[in-house]
Amino acid sequence: METVHVTSCPLNCWDVCGLKVTVNGGKVVRIDGDEHHPITKGTICGRGRMLKERANAKERLLYPLKKANGRFIRVSWEEALDDIAEKLWDVKERLGSTAVLHSHDYANNGLLKNLDKRFFNCYGGVTELVGSLCWGAGIEAQTWDFGNAYSHAPEDIDNSRHIVIWGRNVARTNMHLFERLLAAKKRGATITVIDPLFGPTARIADRYVCIKPGMDAFLAMGIMKELLRLRLEDRTFIEQYTVGFRDVEEMLQTISFAEIERHTGVGRRVMTELAELYSDRPTATYLGLGMQRYANGGNTIRWIDALVAASGNVGIPGGGANFGNLQVSECFDKAALTLPERKTASRTWTVMKQAEEILRADDPPIEMVIVTCGNPLVQVPNTNLMKEAFASVNTVVVFEQFMTDTAAAADYVLPVAASFEEEDVYCSSMYHAYLNYGPKLVDPPGEAKPDLWIWTELAKRLGFGDAFAYTREQFLAMALRPLETHGITLERIKAEHRILLPVEPVPWHDRRFQTPSGKYEFTSNIARQKGMDGRLQIMYPAESEEAHPALAAKYPYRLLTIHPLRSNHSQHYPLVPALQTVRIEISADIAEKKGLTDGDRARVYNDRGAVAGTVKVLNGAYPGTINIDEGQWGAFGGPVNVLTSDLESDNKCGSTLYDCLVNIEKVAQETNEAL
Repeated sequence: METVHVTSCPLNCWDVCGLKVTVNGGKVVRIDGDEHHPITKGTICGRGRMLKERANAKERLLYPLKKANGRFIRVSWEEALDDIAEKLWDVKERLGSTAVLHSHDYANNGLLKNLDKRFFNCYGGVTELVGSLCWGAGIEAQTWDFGNAYSHAPEDIDNSRHIVIWGRNVARTNMHLFERLLAAKKRGATITVIDPLFGPTARIADRYVCIKPGMDAFLAMGIMKELLRLRLEDRTFIEQYTVGFRDVEEMLQTISFAEIERHTGVGRRVMTELAELYSDRPTATYLGLGMQRYANGGNTIRWIDALVAASGNVGIPGGGANFGNLQVSECFDKAALTLPERKTASRTWTVMKQAEEILRADDPPIEMVIVTCGNPLVQVPNTNLMKEAFASVNTVVVFEQFMTDTAAAADYVLPVAASFEEEDVYCSSMYHAYLNYGPKLVDPPGEAKPDLWIWTELAKRLGFGDAFAYTREQFLAMALRPLETHGITLERIKAEHRILLPVEPVPWHDRRFQTPSGKYEFTSNIARQKGMDGRLQIMYPAESEEAHPALAAKYPYRLLTIHPLRSNHSQHYPLVPALQTVRIEISADIAEKKGLTDGDRARVYNDRGAVAGTVKVLNGAYPGTINIDEGQWGAFGGPVNVLTSDLESDNKCGSTLYDCLVNIEKVAQETNEAL
C-alpha cells in the first residue's frame, strides 16, 4: 500500500526544499515537491529527486567492513565497534585525545548531525577542522564588516528596483531565487549578472558583465570610484553609521581606472552604469560562493560589501549584500547537543591545511582519523597530498553509504542510514529561514545504522554512555528549546511540517551592527583584534599574472571548479552515468589557440597533477578560462582537486579552490593512460 509523507530535502543547498515522498513496501518509490511549502512551492531539482535512487541503490554499503591485508572483509558491528573503541582508548591513553582527527563536512543539514561533536567532546576533545571549503572566507569577511553574515528574506526581492547577481550560479544552485528573478523581471526590476561564465541566469539578465576570474574586488573598486566621482554615495549613511570610510577613499586613490579595466576586462562605461544603478536604490546584491575561493577571497567580498554600504543599500527593504544567513543557525541551542564544556583538550587546523598538518604533526601525531558527512579525498584541495596524509595514519574510520574514494582508503567503513531512514529536523542557513521536519519513513537496508546509534554504542564502550541516553526526540527538543518562547516546539513542527524561524527579514534595518564599534566597519576592528590589517586592500589571486608571472607563463589558463548540475558535490556521481566522464569546458580563445573542438580529448595539468576529459567549448566565457565540475570520483577520471591548491584565503577561513592556474593539451582519443 502506498503512503505519501511530507518531509524535507536534507542536502546542503541554498534551497532546502519541501518534499512529498511516496513509500510502498518499505521503499521510497517516488519523490515530488511539496506544493504547500511557502518557498519551494512544489518545485524541486534533479539532485533532490535522486535521493530515491540513492536510498535504493544496489551500491549501498550494507555491512561494517574492516580492511585486512589490503582488502575489505565483512565483520559484525560488535567487532567493528569493539576494535574502534579499543583504538580510541589506546590512542587517548598513549598520546592524548587530540591524536584523533575528526574530519566533518556538510553532506546533510540535519540538526542531529551535530551529535558527532557531542561524542568527541565527551571523549575529551580531538583535533578539529575549522574554516570552510565552501563559504568560509565570505562569512568571515561579512563578520568583519557587519559583525555577522545575514541575508534578506527571499520575498524581500519584491522591493528591489535593481538586482545584481554577482558570481552566484543561480540557475544551477539556487533555483527558487531564479524563479523570483523571472517574476522580478516581469514587474520591471532590472537584472545584472556579473560572472566569468555566461549561463542560464545571464540569459535572462538585462546586463551581463563578463569579468576576469578572481578580479571581482577590482570591479567593486571601479564602481565605487565612479560612485564618488559622480557624488552618488549615501553620505548620510557613511557619516552616521560607519567607520573607516576615509581609508577606503585613500585606497581608491592609489589605483587608476586604466588599471581596473586591465585587471577586470570590464570597461569604464560599465562601471559608470553600475554606479548609477547602485545609487538608484533599492538595489539587491546576491553574492555567490566562487569568487571568495581565492587567496584574495575575503577581501573581494569586503569590497562588494563596501560598495553596497557606500551606495546606501544596507538595512533597507530591497537591498542587502546577500551571501549567507547565519540568523538561522543562531536559533538553536547547539551547545545542548554538543556539550562543549566536556572538552578538556583541543587542537584546530583549517580544513584546507589538514593534509599538511597531518603529515607534520608530532605533538601529538595523528594516530586516527574519523570521517563523517564528507568525502575529503575528493572534495579537499590538493588530492594527492590528501591521499599521502591519510595513508600515513594508522587507523582511518569512515561513516558512509557508498564506497567513495575516502571510504576505499579507510581501515573501517561503517554503513550509515540515508535520507528518509532516520528522523531529523532540517534548516537552511543560506537562503530561506524555514525549519523543516523530516520523519523516518523507511528502515535502512542491510545492517546500516543511523549515526546516532553508532555514537551511542561507542560512547557506552568508552564510559560516557550516559551522555547519549536520550531518544532522537529528546535531542531535538534540546536543540529547539530557545524557540519555545516563540511557540515553536517539536510537536508543532511535526504537525505543521515546516515553520518560519524568528529572523529579521531586513537585516540591519535599525543600523545596529554587531561589530565592536556598533557601526558598519569599512576598516575592521575584528580583523585588528586577530592581528590582521583591517583595511580594504588591493590584492590579487595567488596564482595570477599579477602575483606570479613566471607561473602564469607556464600555466596561462585559470581553472574554475563549479558545482555540478546533477549532483550535490560528490554524492550522486555513482548513480548518474552521464556524470561519469570528465567534461573540460574551455573558452573560445583556448579552443582556437590549442586546436580543440567539442568532443576532443584533452589533458589539463599543472605541477600538482593532471586530469583528462572531453572538451566542450563555452561561448561567452572570459578568455583563458577552463571549468571542470567538482565532485568527480577517482573511478570516473577525477577528482579535479588533484589540480587545486591547499592555500588558505586571506582571512584564513576559506579555501582557494578557484585560485588555480593550469595548461591544457590535446591528447589522442584512445588515450586513457594513468595521469
